[in-house]
This record gives sequence, structure tokens and C-alpha cells, in this order.
Amino acid sequence: MSPGGAGPTEDDRKETGGVRTALSGLTTRGRSFLAAGIAAAICAFVLGQSDLLRVGLLLAALPLICAAVVYRTRYRVAASRRLAPARAPAGSEARVHLRMDNVSRLPTGLLMLQDRVPYVLGPRPRFVLDRVEPGGHREVSYRVRSDLRGRYPLGPLQLRLTDPFGMCELTRSFSTYDTLTVIPRVEPLTPVRFGGEAQGYGDGRQRSLALAGEDDVIPRGYRYGDDLRRVHWRSTARYGELMVRREEQPRRSRCTVLLDTRGGAHEGAGPDSAFEWAVSGAASVLVHMLERGFSVRLLTDSGSAVPGEGGDGFAGTGQETADAAGLMMDTLAVIDYSDGTGLSRAYDVLRGGNEGLLVAFLGDLDEEQATTVAKMSRRSGGAVAFVLDPDTWVREATDVARPGDQHPQRLRLLREAGWTALSVPRGASLDELWRQADRERSGLASLSGEARG
Repeated sequence: MSPGGAGPTEDDRKETGGVRTALSGLTTRGRSFLAAGIAAAICAFVLGQSDLLRVGLLLAALPLICAAVVYRTRYRVAASRRLAPARAPAGSEARVHLRMDNVSRLPTGLLMLQDRVPYVLGPRPRFVLDRVEPGGHREVSYRVRSDLRGRYPLGPLQLRLTDPFGMCELTRSFSTYDTLTVIPRVEPLTPVRFGGEAQGYGDGRQRSLALAGEDDVIPRGYRYGDDLRRVHWRSTARYGELMVRREEQPRRSRCTVLLDTRGGAHEGAGPDSAFEWAVSGAASVLVHMLERGFSVRLLTDSGSAVPGEGGDGFAGTGQETADAAGLMMDTLAVIDYSDGTGLSRAYDVLRGGNEGLLVAFLGDLDEEQATTVAKMSRRSGGAVAFVLDPDTWVREATDVARPGDQHPQRLRLLREAGWTALSVPRGASLDELWRQADRERSGLASLSGEARG
């Protein structure tokens, strides 16, 4: 059989020893028949029994004939695989749809279909396909599920040919495969204002020059196609040429999500570890802010961002928003611990300008790193930090308390620097912490307004 529609197969490139390949496909039944036939032929030769010799030759010839027929069988089939969805959140199921098309003029025999999948996605699926008529097709599907995020290859697809007597089985493999991306869990978040520090929630938006919006006081020269109703007659009389009022449009508000990936800052491993909670939290905030129209950016402790991300982060509407979210989810699906020990590189990136709202997911901080994080809030329109409490995560995971925990002091240092810093215990809900951060920032804004009054 030569699978068509998916390029050359692995076995077709290796078919050099035809006899050896055919004999290697003999099943236990086929090998038993062959051994029984050879034994009967030897006994018939020793005993001089011609009838027993005929029986022995028949027993030995049957598996050899079946192996030759299966080996010489040539089917032209095409295979396709479809994932629904191609990006599946951790802990949820995805369905894989397989389709086999017979593109030859001859019907196929019995086909056994098998797809290769990593062990973390579940058992290897196997199907038995009945005779496929010329030009016909068969469709099967199976489900996969993983609690661990990552990118997992599916395939290549394998077809096993067998004869009606079950004497011989040969495997043919397609060369193509697909990839299932298991993304972090995304928790829906309540829309909040964070006390108004995140520019873009209405009246507080910054503005930039463009071709639509409210009037600006500075006119410009008339251009072909400008609406004559926007002619600024006072400036026209002053400059002696036709002048029109400039226009402006709101600039997208910015949000930077900082994810601490230092290996020494997180304890434990697995889907319920502190690091996985931080990755899931960063994914939830990124998707939430992008859906609200923000220009979002993902930043790690090493100073790196999402490949293909612009200087102001990802922004867009409709399909562009979905594409940007998908690209960030692909990055978070494979993100792992970094070799860094500090947050200075992230600080160097953040101190370059006003980053708008800054949301940080931080692991265990020592005094030096807490001081570095405290300085990050100076160039932001608002800073919210979710600091994982190492004491609760380690104690519940190992039943061992950390001596001399400095977690409360680190939170106090961040709050004094202007951060809305919240401690994250094991099993905490991000949405509840999200609303708590909004309440705390609203309270701080009220107290600040009363002090100024």
C-alpha cells in the first residue's frame, strides 16, 4: 500500500529487503502455522509419509502466501487530521477528527488505523476500518486531554494491513503530523477601573493626532478630499490659504503584564504548583485587557516579550484581537523557568517610558528583588502585584514551614512604593483577588483625594 496525499511514507523509503519485510509481518498465528508446516514436512520425510508431507507443505505455504499478498498490496489512500480546537485549555478535552480517502480505482480491504499521541494525552487510539469503495472515505475521531500545558505532536498516522486469516500484518506510516497546543487556563475577570489609574476607561484617555475624533485647536493646510465643513475660516484669513481643523482620536491605553519565571522564586511542580497559577493568572489578565481594547504586552524577568510583538504591545479589534490572544497563549503554553536570579532586566525595559497599567505576577522575593520591583511603579499609571505566598504553597505541598519568612515585609515595601500588592495563598481565586485589588486602589484614590483637598 502506498498512502497518497501525504507525501512519501517512512516504510516506502526503507523497502529494500522485500522478503525480510514480508516475513517480519507474520503474526503469532502465521508463525505457528509456518512452524507446524515445517515440522510436519520433516516428520513426513523421516517417516516416509507422503500424505503428511502434503499437509505440512499446505500449512507452511499458507502464511507465506498471505505475507506475499499483503506485502504486494498497493492502496492509494489520503489521510487528513483536524483538531477541534487547535488550542485547548489545560484540563479540557479536544477532539481529533481523522479522515481516510480511497483515491484509487480499487476497493481496499480491512484497514487498522492507529495514531501516535504522547502518553500525557491519553492512550494510543486504534480503529478498524471496513472495506472502502473506490472514491469513498471513512471518518473516525477520538478525544485527548492534558492537565499540563505545552505543545504536543499528533502523528504520524499508521495503517496496518492484514489478511483475512490473520497470518500477516504490515504497517505503513504517513510522514506528516499536527500539533496540539495546550494553553494555560484562562479565568474570566470582572471589569474594574482600578481607581481610574488605567487610562482608557472613558474620560481619562490620552489622545493622538489622526483622521477621526474631536477637534484640535491647531489647524493644518487643506488636502484634497477634506470635508469643506471643517474649514477653519479664521486661520484661512490669517495665513492666506485654505486651512482645516485637525482631528484627533483616542490612543489605546497600555497594559504590561510582568511574569516572574525565575526558577528559584517558585516552589513545587505540576498543574497545581505556584508557577502554573502565575502563568494562568498572566494569561487571564492578558486576554481580559485585550478584550477591553487595551494595547497589551507580556514581559518576563529576563526582559523578553512575545515574538512579533510591537513596541506598544499587541492591539487590534475583531480578528486581530483573536490573533494577538492566540499568539500570546502559544507563548505562555511553552514558557518555562528561566535561569535568571533577578528582575533587573525587566526593570530596564519598564523604566524607558510610561507603561500605563502594570500587572505583575511575582514569586518569592528577597530584599534586593523587592527593592527593584518597588522602583518599577514610578513609570506606570498604576501598579498591581500578585505575590505568591511561598509559606502557604510550600507548607501545603510538603507540610514543612519555611523558617524566617519575610513575605509580609516584602508586601509592605511594595505598598509603600505605590504598588497595590496582594498576597496569593494556595488555591486562591484570581477574580476575587482582582476585585480586591480594585477596592484597595479605589480606597487609596479616595484617601489621596481627601488629602489633596
